[in-house]
Amino acid sequence: MTGGFEGAGTTRTAALPSVLPRVTALADRLGVAHAEVFDTGRLSAASGVPESVVKALLGGRPAGEPDVQARFVQRLDLLRRTRLKPNGRRYTQQEIADGAGMSRQQAGALINGDRRPTMEHCDALQRFFRVHAGFFTAEDSEALADALQHTEQELLQQLADRERQAAEAAADPLERLLQDHGVRGIAWRAAQLPTDQHRDKVAEWLDMLLESVKRPES
Repeated sequence: MTGGFEGAGTTRTAALPSVLPRVTALADRLGVAHAEVFDTGRLSAASGVPESVVKALLGGRPAGEPDVQARFVQRLDLLRRTRLKPNGRRYTQQEIADGAGMSRQQAGALINGDRRPTMEHCDALQRFFRVHAGFFTAEDSEALADALQHTEQELLQQLADRERQAAEAAADPLERLLQDHGVRGIAWRAAQLPTDQHRDKVAEWLDMLLESVKRPES
């Protein structure tokens, strides 16, 4: 395999300073805990960046940048630890070699850092482990920004779903009643009451509320 690896991952400007506040604002708007959104273990596995470096970058601290070969070995090791076979075991060197179309000796040398990877090596291993193009070559801040952009898209989808549900509820008086008065929650609590007599009284009250609102004619 041929093809240079020098300079890889330096062609794009890292977007981390811009994506961080956007994700933070979305999390606050949705009421999602920052600890969940910025879970360093999850972000490390998604980006290939060591967890200690993720913590530093999220905190706005410089974390250094490994050379391209050290970065490759680092991220390949993470993939071997986190992208496992269906039985929960790691892929062997032979399985990686077969899947990536290289010899076992080549795979072993790349894993151990004894051989400098080419772009072809990176492409083959990215396909084998089913990670996105550039996984091995993006600088740490860029890789973390990419992972956070996926989080941003997930939060935007949650926000869109919430706004759609709110619009549907506003158009339906009965649904608005159920939400505003917490009727579903009240019914669940009623189920915890000790006797049928207690539950009947709650049911009567709910019936009166529901009868007071009519769905619009379709």
